[in-house]
Amino acid sequence: MEASSKVSRSGFAEIRRREIGLSQPRSFAYRIGGSEALVKRVQLYGKLEGHGGCVNSVQFNSAGDLLVSGSDDKHVIFWNWAAKTKKFKYSSGHSDNIFQTRIMPFTDDRTIITSAGDGQVRLGQVLENGKVDTKCLGKHQGRIYKLAVEPGSPHIFYSCGEDGFIQHFDLRTHCATKLLCCSPFPQTNKTNRSIRLNSIVIDPRNPNYFAVGGSNEYARVYDIRNCQLDSSSNADRPVNTFCPRHLINSENVHITALAYSNKSELLVSYNDELVYLFQKNMGMGPDPSSIPTEDLGKLDEPQVYKGHRNSQTVKGVSFFGPNDEYVLSGSDCGHIFIWRKKGGELLRLMEGDRHIVNHLEPHPHVPVLATSGIEKNVKLWAPIASNSIPLPGNAAEIMESNRQGREDRSRITLTPDVIMHVLRLQRRQTLAYFERRFPGADLESDEEDEGGVAYVLGLSDGDASSEEGITGNSRECNIS
Repeated sequence: MEASSKVSRSGFAEIRRREIGLSQPRSFAYRIGGSEALVKRVQLYGKLEGHGGCVNSVQFNSAGDLLVSGSDDKHVIFWNWAAKTKKFKYSSGHSDNIFQTRIMPFTDDRTIITSAGDGQVRLGQVLENGKVDTKCLGKHQGRIYKLAVEPGSPHIFYSCGEDGFIQHFDLRTHCATKLLCCSPFPQTNKTNRSIRLNSIVIDPRNPNYFAVGGSNEYARVYDIRNCQLDSSSNADRPVNTFCPRHLINSENVHITALAYSNKSELLVSYNDELVYLFQKNMGMGPDPSSIPTEDLGKLDEPQVYKGHRNSQTVKGVSFFGPNDEYVLSGSDCGHIFIWRKKGGELLRLMEGDRHIVNHLEPHPHVPVLATSGIEKNVKLWAPIASNSIPLPGNAAEIMESNRQGREDRSRITLTPDVIMHVLRLQRRQTLAYFERRFPGADLESDEEDEGGVAYVLGLSDGDASSEEGITGNSRECNIS
């Protein structure tokens, strides 16, 4: 039985079924794409060079033939990723690091939305003459790390920011609506201030639901039907919340990233903690602070994924495979972690950056992966190895070092404001180290620059030089 299971996971069973005509071509491609045989053959396919700063966002278009990236250099690049060539580049109009780039579906890949450290949400429209017209659609107070596009919609998307607000955009009206401002639950004895939001995702099975996470321990799920599209109202009433039991009332954790599977499972990545997978029945309802302790103990524990370190940056998390069979995360140690979703076993550990891997983006149709980090390129990964690649010999050492780092940090319990102050001091010291370590060096050759370092350290006020490509015609914001 065990041998049969291994054969099935390796994909050889599906190949045999295809050979004897028991599997249709579309079904075969779908199933073989999720086999461990392919996952264990994934290796570096190539690098996309062209940005002048670290790359913070990558996304494939819906057809899968194009890749779009955004960077600290404030430029957006379209790539023919398979040929590893740049199609065109334009200036986004942002005055700070780009953190998110998204192609709106069903727009012939001509409508791009971006968000950045300047608190702006901007639109890029590719014109018939090849130029790109850009304008500001809305603003937050503070950075905007993530945007979420309504599945299948060429018009509607959401933003969340460090000001705690969630905004709703409809490109047909070119206006933004503040839906709500996330704040601590009333019975948590925490100061009445907004939750700084890092991530927002939409449930693909029911686009009425969206989840957000930020500077406290709870992932919150909202129903857009309960939110009045009126900026004067505040509908901070989640329909469900998720958190591992041992993190409830924690003062020193926050959520950096969320992801929904195609089965509405919610993946949650915590800063300097672990990654957890929640089923829908693991929720704690709209107000977890009102649940008796004995009832909390009855909740099922989520699946946990261990080994990485998520401390220095706002890292993403993702599923991989045609049926979301695997879980992906970057790490402070510069590695890409691939776990089996069911059971949490670590299958692959790949070196994805000389410093930190921040973002991972699966291809929508084939087992290909794009990643980015502190280096100024995008890396492409594909199952091109001739044989299965085992875990590296120092995998246990890497994971133990990450574990010790997490535990050393968790012994300190401080308020979020004090933590941010300490981190700023630490970041300045680290920046000074880089300046001493590489005095006057050509940081391009080391795939590192002050802009990239500044992103890790949160000191991203300076402009990064960049190669000029297609220049957008920028217009000022008309929405506050």
